[in-house]
Amino acid sequence: MKEERKKIAILGCGWLGFPLAQSLLSKGYEVKGSTTSESKLEVLKNAGISPFQIQLEAHQIIGNIENFLNETNVLVIDIPPGLRRETSTSNEMQFVNKIKNLIPHIEKSGIQKVVFVSSTSVYGDSNIFSTSLEVTEETKTNPDTESGKQLVIAETLLQSNPHFKTTVIRFGGLLGDDRHPVKFLAGRTNVENPDAPVNMIQREDCIGVIEKALEFARDDNWEWNQTFNAVAPQHPTRKAYYHKKAEILNLPLPTFAKNSESKGKMISSKKVETILGYSFQKEI
Repeated sequence: MKEERKKIAILGCGWLGFPLAQSLLSKGYEVKGSTTSESKLEVLKNAGISPFQIQLEAHQIIGNIENFLNETNVLVIDIPPGLRRETSTSNEMQFVNKIKNLIPHIEKSGIQKVVFVSSTSVYGDSNIFSTSLEVTEETKTNPDTESGKQLVIAETLLQSNPHFKTTVIRFGGLLGDDRHPVKFLAGRTNVENPDAPVNMIQREDCIGVIEKALEFARDDNWEWNQTFNAVAPQHPTRKAYYHKKAEILNLPLPTFAKNSESKGKMISSKKVETILGYSFQKEI
């Protein structure tokens, strides 16, 4: 039974899901991983991951989703909405419909526990940032982007389902050696919200938080249906942070707008630190 509880399926072995799978393998888990790309199947297989080519669409699922979910203790859903690149017409509930299509397959599989990778974009930004405004998991969601709106609905669909329990992890801006937003801001002028705090997290800490949650998945006495914010505890202003990073990377400094009120929020990860007992390892 113990070994059975260490079988994980990761729906979406991309920028975060693939290194998560590699880390779980090193800790003794059996891992299934999905990709939408046929060419990546061999990459997953060579890494020791059982590979599946699965494409979630608004009206169908392409691929052997039954075998992917079968004999799995925990399903990790890590498929970003990816709505910003699409037109408003094609955005209409597209991500939500993908999750709706997936849910009956989760029910049929008998999986009892799900981890849903979400985003702090579900909170939106306050009209005027205040240092006294701290956003916790108890803060009412108020998304101001299409992806944030659909993530809120998807979270609710999963957490309200009576056939399995879902823990939601809302990550801030994702950082990694190959991924940093300063590269897109370098040299830009009139950048907004200079005084708003940044809410970011390194990929290694994303993996660490998910793995910490998975440890509790093996404890039947722990309440699984929870929501966690996960961002690094450092919250410098956007101006200070991006200037410092641009200097470190020898990039042109972005110029921020003057005499304008900053919109933003400060995300608290205290629940991750107290309930999960996780200590953030990397500064942003």
